[in-house]
Amino acid sequence: MKLCSNPTEFLFYIENQIKQIMKSLLFFTALIFLVLTSHAQDITGDWYGVLKVQGTPLRLVFHVTKTAGAYSATMDSPDQGAKDIPVSKTSFENGKVIIEIASAGVVYEGMMKDKIIEGTFKQRGQELPLNLSGEPIEKQVMKRPQEPAKPFPYHSEEVEFKNTAANLSLAGTLTLPNTQGNFPAVILVTGSGPQNRDEEVYGHKPFLVLADHLTRNGIAVLRYDDRGNGKSTGDFKAATTADLATDAESAIAYLKTRKEINKNAIGMAGHSEGGMIAAMIASKTNDLGFVVLLAAPGLRGDKVLLLQQESFAKASGVSQSEIQRNRGINAVAFEIVLNSKDQKKMENELNTYLRTVLQNDKKIVLPEGMTMDAYVASQMNQVMSPWMQYFLRYDPVPALEKVRCPVLALFGEKDLQVPPIENAVAVENAFKTGGNKNATVKTIPNLNHLFQNCTTGLPKEYGDIEETFSPVALDEITSWIKSQTK
Repeated sequence: MKLCSNPTEFLFYIENQIKQIMKSLLFFTALIFLVLTSHAQDITGDWYGVLKVQGTPLRLVFHVTKTAGAYSATMDSPDQGAKDIPVSKTSFENGKVIIEIASAGVVYEGMMKDKIIEGTFKQRGQELPLNLSGEPIEKQVMKRPQEPAKPFPYHSEEVEFKNTAANLSLAGTLTLPNTQGNFPAVILVTGSGPQNRDEEVYGHKPFLVLADHLTRNGIAVLRYDDRGNGKSTGDFKAATTADLATDAESAIAYLKTRKEINKNAIGMAGHSEGGMIAAMIASKTNDLGFVVLLAAPGLRGDKVLLLQQESFAKASGVSQSEIQRNRGINAVAFEIVLNSKDQKKMENELNTYLRTVLQNDKKIVLPEGMTMDAYVASQMNQVMSPWMQYFLRYDPVPALEKVRCPVLALFGEKDLQVPPIENAVAVENAFKTGGNKNATVKTIPNLNHLFQNCTTGLPKEYGDIEETFSPVALDEITSWIKSQTK
């Protein structure tokens, strides 16, 4: 599920002690030396550092130049594939370095010490230590013991298939227990946000681990890059959940063309939003022999997001009064979207509401250097996206009630993104109402949204945990699929 950004600020500089300079000729000489040394310092060149973002190392490089006495810079983020990001402000005075990227809400402030800049990277409410040096930094290899390594004891093939209705092609990987045979198969559908075929997040590749486990147990697996990501074409930003469902449907059509696949035993396993997509498709087709829902919402989108925000806040130690205050603000914003049928009217109402909140709520602090207009625009962009509007309004229950094929729904006990108490109950009730006699709903103890064993369930733990996918959950999924495809 998507996460939101927050505000930021600060840092000061003070001076005193000038009157003591004449007390000692030796001290005076030393001070002059220090001043001259400071003026001799320069920050032109390439500066390398590593941010640790929720447990995942992220390399940054600042390229600083100086023309006519003024500094300018660009930034690279190699691990995100981003280069030459324009820097709006670069300054260096009395050993203090300030670098700002206004378009991204980024402010870096540091002090030059010898050949190191020690400082803090800030972006819309988050503050992370970041030290820079002139030495290039190699990408850190994170410890992920479950990640399989080649050669695999099965066949792995790069494939491409078309979504002709959307005029795009999807690239993925098909793993087969053997090149000879006729195997049950499962299509893996990623959660929200642009994802690659491995659903790579926080240095983990959960779909690679899941596909490996299933294929070693005799089940073929197709996983693919979301549209507009990896090697797949298309525009992800313009897509809603319903649009992404057509991509998953085209994956079913592709598997039907493969002689190695048992066409009567094709299933779908979706994580989070991918679970919603799997249920959508299963509710209207007989092409799926089974469905696995992994942390799939059972509530309407606005209710899921409100619960998610509340769960994060509780786990982070936010007071109950503050939680209720924030919930009230967000609930009204969501209601504006839910109740409006005119796009322009909705935009105007939401704009007016956000400005009123910002003007009247003194506890809200805008990000450093950001005007109210810019802040409102950034919030509007999030809420007014096609994906968000669709998600806020979408209720998965009608689709869940129409699912007739065998279904396994798994939840993590400590999932804060799709809280299991409310969502698992809603999913189970939908199956009962719909009369599905082969529906199993389980909540596995101690697991988070990624199905990792965890402490708090907060996303900031995801990258620090070495485990990618709970072996208990892997075995549960595999044994259930095998029982349904005998």
